[in-house]
Amino acid sequence: MFFCKTWKKVIIAATMVVALCAPQAHASKDVVLAIASTLTTTDPWDANDTLSHACAKTFYEGLFGFNEKLELRPVLAESYDVSPDGLVYTFHLRKGVKFHDGTDFNAEAVKVNFDRVTNPENKLKRYSLYSNIAKTEVVDDLTAKVTLKTPFSPFINQLAHPSAVMISPTALKKYGKDIMFHPVGTGPYKFVEWKQTDYLKGAKNENYWRPGLPKIDTITWVPVVDNNARSAMMRTGEAHFTFPVPYEQAAVLEKDEHLKLVAAPSIVTRYLNMNMLQKPFDDLRVRQAINYAINKEALAKVAFSGYAFPSEGPLPQGVDYAVKLGPWPYNPKKAKELLAEAGYPNGFETTLWSAYNHTTGQKVIQFIQQQLAQVGIKAQVQALEAGQRVEKVESHQDAATAPVRLYYTGWSSSTGEADWGLRPLFAGDKTPPSMYNISYYKNPTVDADIMKALGTTDRAEKTKLYTEVQEEIWKDAPWAFLVTEKLLYATSKKLTGMYVMPDANYFFEEIDLQ
Repeated sequence: MFFCKTWKKVIIAATMVVALCAPQAHASKDVVLAIASTLTTTDPWDANDTLSHACAKTFYEGLFGFNEKLELRPVLAESYDVSPDGLVYTFHLRKGVKFHDGTDFNAEAVKVNFDRVTNPENKLKRYSLYSNIAKTEVVDDLTAKVTLKTPFSPFINQLAHPSAVMISPTALKKYGKDIMFHPVGTGPYKFVEWKQTDYLKGAKNENYWRPGLPKIDTITWVPVVDNNARSAMMRTGEAHFTFPVPYEQAAVLEKDEHLKLVAAPSIVTRYLNMNMLQKPFDDLRVRQAINYAINKEALAKVAFSGYAFPSEGPLPQGVDYAVKLGPWPYNPKKAKELLAEAGYPNGFETTLWSAYNHTTGQKVIQFIQQQLAQVGIKAQVQALEAGQRVEKVESHQDAATAPVRLYYTGWSSSTGEADWGLRPLFAGDKTPPSMYNISYYKNPTVDADIMKALGTTDRAEKTKLYTEVQEEIWKDAPWAFLVTEKLLYATSKKLTGMYVMPDANYFFEEIDLQ
């Protein structure tokens, strides 16, 4: 229970400070949120994991965003205009907003942030997401103009992605690459402290531009990898929220009269990448065999306690333009036949890595290991730490020497649209370190259709293109298509306004403690 002891000292110390400094009539509202992994950064432009993006919303906001239902809405931009050719977007900004350090939010701040991410020399992880921006110009103090290199129909959805935040230009100039340790945004909480393995803490922004918000005094994110420890923190009242809930403990938490258990709809898909540049995964029959070898219904029960269901396509239902194509059936006999046809009658040996080292992630890879063994594939498994994941998989420079073979991970389209659920994962030019095509998959038809879809706003045409893309991917099987999760989280009944969004991000603008 190392994590619990560590954050407990922090909360006690913070409570003592508030007790000494605040009027006795005011009871401090200090919320503790237990999360499953450590954060990689607090700089959303340089983050590639949903959790880091979610927690960074403590301090940051963008021009646009999503509500708890993943519905698009304006935030720091009040409105926008777009040119007839789809290349020029003019943003009309919210007046009177200040960064935590007192710097004014204005068009210059927008330019500084977009110029930063679109400069390849900065090597920010979200460079590829925004590299279609040709230039950003200041029209006047509250008007910014962004010109794209090519028409890009989901651009506003892209700007609602949690990476597209506004960081204080003053802070960027002061801290440079160390901005990840000194977040300064326009959000509801000001940065207090980040100890990477222990906690991330924010305190109420008294000058927040939204009247009446925030409603609490401090917010503390506590990484607790062990499922049992997170569950125990909820039962003892040490934490007010946890996600994900250990599936095997759902029934126990549900019976606790002080807690509320929520199974929310999800667009989070879980899958197994297969490195198609390496034998034997360059053979379609082997990839098909692996899909047939895994019982997805059983996986959902064993690892997710039934709070998941077999994947029905490359995009989960709930993402705009998703097509239902499956699920891929369980047929170990067919798997063995395909392996024999491919020249592996006795199977083969390989490695299986997981992007997650929490308990559920380990259950998944252990289950897959057992399933593959039944058709002769012997896989050595390893759950990677965040740093290992970035180094070994996401940042590897040379595709030909990439050490990844089988890789269990997941994705959610945080723009709510098909493009961000397909292009980063399947476009031939989006392999690491550019993006997350970790299967090193390349199909000319898929690449061409993805680009055509970006250039049209005609819904019928986009539907046709995205349908063909998904059918091609399903046929080529660069993944073993596993399951779509339900998002299971728990909150104290004293806590309100805390939601897990369909993409597994968090919405907590109106969080309150009764």
